[in-house]
Amino acid sequence: MTLEKFFADTRSLVKLAYPILIAQLIQNLMSFADTVMAGRVSATDMAAVAVASSVWLPIILTIYGVIMALSAIVSQFSGRKNYTGIARSTVQTGWIAIILSILVIGLFYGLKPLIEPNLDLEPKLQQLMLDYLGYIVWGGPGFCLYVVLRNFAEGMSYTKPTMIISIIGLLINIPANYVFIYGEFGFPELGGAGCGIATAIVYWAMFFGLLVYVSISKNLKKVSLRNAIARPDVQEIFSILRLGVPIALSLLFEVSLFSVVAIILAPFGSEVVASHQIAINFSGMIFMVPLSIAMAVTIKVGFAVGENKLEEAKQMCTTSMWLGFIIAIVTASATIIFREQIALIYTTEMAVVSLAANLMFLAALFQFSDFIQVISAGALRGYKDTKSILYITFVSYWVVGLSLGTILGITDWIVPQLGPAGFWIGFILGLTTAAILLAWRLKVIQRRAKLGLLTTN
Repeated sequence: MTLEKFFADTRSLVKLAYPILIAQLIQNLMSFADTVMAGRVSATDMAAVAVASSVWLPIILTIYGVIMALSAIVSQFSGRKNYTGIARSTVQTGWIAIILSILVIGLFYGLKPLIEPNLDLEPKLQQLMLDYLGYIVWGGPGFCLYVVLRNFAEGMSYTKPTMIISIIGLLINIPANYVFIYGEFGFPELGGAGCGIATAIVYWAMFFGLLVYVSISKNLKKVSLRNAIARPDVQEIFSILRLGVPIALSLLFEVSLFSVVAIILAPFGSEVVASHQIAINFSGMIFMVPLSIAMAVTIKVGFAVGENKLEEAKQMCTTSMWLGFIIAIVTASATIIFREQIALIYTTEMAVVSLAANLMFLAALFQFSDFIQVISAGALRGYKDTKSILYITFVSYWVVGLSLGTILGITDWIVPQLGPAGFWIGFILGLTTAAILLAWRLKVIQRRAKLGLLTTN
């Protein structure tokens, strides 16, 4: 690949990726706004939002993962200019979104009477948490349908609408929080639980906003979603689920891994848990960068595969890896140099700052493997190879990462007990395993594509 080709592909990737990155960061800002505004009522309200979010996010991210399959499907159909296929798959994914989100509502209200008496929480905290969940589940269908339209538009290589709608969502979220948390304009004062109503309103507003865009956009008028509306097609739905369920489970493995480690570290004390949380939160913000590139790579690779330009798809994978590596050098260096200043943003307790700064050094090393593995996974989704991602992430995160992290963190079997640093070394080893295996799998898929053995239907 020539340097000129590399820069051309990089510009193309960045053009797709930066609106996705801004949208992802804005979603994090919404969560930050919820926490801060609830915290101004009381620590209990802030804790209720945090606990409820820890229940809600894995559920909604799992559905999000299923729907992410649509981006690869649409991009391949777009490469082949099969606009009927795009419309059909989008509508059927919409049915998946509706069914799954309604199941979540039913599950919540079905299990609530069974779980409520057995929760070992302070009464006010428990009530606020359950109220929050009771409100936000009604926003679930709106969010899931928004994600369907988002993946449809992004699969067609239009990512700016997602960014614009996310900005609108943030502008609605903050005043809605104000109204329902503090009870303004005649509405009841709900405290932290009011964040649930505000978020549900934002979900539906984002869906309707993107629906209006999709309906009037000249860029998307070639795809008629209205004419494709039909009853659920079981065969089509299962075809989408075969791609989407492995993506969803992979996301769940990753999200749950960090939650489990936080629980294991609890006996080490609040300072250790706080330092770990700071390193995780900051790493999560940095992760938005490779994730955005990975989502752009899915679109680019899928489109090239759909056009049967397999060499173009391979070159795009190579460009994305080099771009990710270059960015990782910058972010890792900045993390190491400014690790104490970063920790001070989160807390002024110097004991926590010191512990967090040590973990930040490991978080910097973590970024190289993280960039490679997530971009490789994005490329594999573009080739519609998602089952391998599921198997590799399970082995890497849970068998390698968590096992080694636990051994290093809480035992002296290999070295003296390392505490949270041991788990972070486990993260690095697990992510490195994932990076190596996913990159290897990508090479295998590219060889199969070259031999004409790749299925793109």
